[in-house]
Amino acid sequence: MKRKSEQKMTFDNLGRTPVLRELVAKANTHRQAEEEVIALLPPALAQGTRFVCCIEGELTLSADNAGRASQIRFRQHEIMEKLREHELFRFVWKLKVKVVPPRFKEKPPAKKLVLSKENAQLLTEEAGHTKDQKLREVLEKLASHVRD
Repeated sequence: MKRKSEQKMTFDNLGRTPVLRELVAKANTHRQAEEEVIALLPPALAQGTRFVCCIEGELTLSADNAGRASQIRFRQHEIMEKLREHELFRFVWKLKVKVVPPRFKEKPPAKKLVLSKENAQLLTEEAGHTKDQKLREVLEKLASHVRD
């Protein structure tokens, strides 16, 4: 049985496992192809577009929204002409574009709204008409947060 230190996978012993070495080589090839394709796209379309694959002359791209995908389809002949100048994509004859929305959208931080004097006055009035002592305290405290 191997020691634990020998079992850990690192980039040093990557060469010993042919399957993993092959996967890393494929990933590097894919990354390089994606960099080339994205560099050839017009700048307005490059952001939000990803290279998916190129199999048997059929190049597949993914766009983050339908508008960008339509623009790529509209300019596909221009894009394919540029791509064919590179050795890796010289046999590209078809361009497919898929819409793949992003998984997560970053939400902008919530803006704290300022309490107006009028709303603070309404809260104070409502607190005066409330019979529940705890609710009255909460409303008065909320009304005290007004900013000038």
